[in-house]
Amino acid sequence: MDFTFNDEQQQFADALRRYLEKSYGFEARQEIVRSEQGISASHWTAFTELGLTALPVPEAHGGFNGGPIDMLVVMQELGRALVIEPYWATAVGIEALRIAGTDDGEDAALLERVARGECKLAVALHEPHARYDLFEVATTASAQGAQHTLSGTKSVVQHGAQADHWIVPARLDGEIALFAVARNASGVKLTEYRTIDGQRAATLEFSSTPARRLAGKHAGAAGLEQIADYGTLLLCAEALGALDALNHATVEYTKTRQQFGQPIARFQALQHRMVEMLIHAEQARSITYLAAMRYASEDANERRRAISAAKVRVGQAARFVGQQAVQLHGGMGVTNEVAAAHLFKRLAIIETTLGDVDHHLARFATLPAFAIAED
Repeated sequence: MDFTFNDEQQQFADALRRYLEKSYGFEARQEIVRSEQGISASHWTAFTELGLTALPVPEAHGGFNGGPIDMLVVMQELGRALVIEPYWATAVGIEALRIAGTDDGEDAALLERVARGECKLAVALHEPHARYDLFEVATTASAQGAQHTLSGTKSVVQHGAQADHWIVPARLDGEIALFAVARNASGVKLTEYRTIDGQRAATLEFSSTPARRLAGKHAGAAGLEQIADYGTLLLCAEALGALDALNHATVEYTKTRQQFGQPIARFQALQHRMVEMLIHAEQARSITYLAAMRYASEDANERRRAISAAKVRVGQAARFVGQQAVQLHGGMGVTNEVAAAHLFKRLAIIETTLGDVDHHLARFATLPAFAIAED
């Protein structure tokens, strides 16, 4: 299978990398992390001008109809630069509207606004005490004539405080349904906090909050699972960029750190360790590229297998490369003054978001093809 990017994808990646290297360096990133907003309006405008916000939006709604491979290209570059803007949250929200929404009305208008960079989205996937179980949904929806209201709590909503609209799973008459909730809706209590990787998350508490039910044919449990798989794929792609950056930073640091009168990069044992780090990253890359190809498969089990396999391998690589990088950096590897420490933290968060290694191994083992192979 050929995983080579086409000319347009490569040119897009090059343009995005040039912008990030010029304008989104480590110090600039740290200033944004320390700011009250936690994100940068000017960089979001630049992302819009580069076409990032329009990329995953269907052409009918002002976008470029970018597929999983196109998004993989983008997320690798964002991961390499440790970008903390709410792009992942918005991209997953776009996919939620594409899967669970309709092609006209309010869904179409919302997608058009997102494509123009006028609106940000977030999907409230997590609930307290649910751990990684997507279907452990305690938030309830009640019908009020043609309208609905939500009551319940969603936790660790990534960039929930920066979003203008939330996509919220809730139980309606016992079944999972998906709803769109405006940021300015009544009956919402929002608590924002910073996560260990410098990004922002929020807890959302709904109390008879007005919500609009998404009316697409996949606006139920199956759609929710596919949305989570899409988010997982994008996280794996982001991790590839972070792994590349961490490997590069480690090699460069070992060229300058002196021990016994010479750079530690000359020690064969450490060279072998860095080669292992590279192998882990490349194996994670191959299986993530495969998952991107399989995401759109008509066979849902094939999609599930590919996504879970990628999350497992990426999680293993994130842990190995991160730990080895910290050891090779020595004490500097855990200080806020070097990018390696922040890359390590981001990879740790990615490994535990939307299911850790154990969770996805268990999921993979329950799928039909695994059972057949066991027989």
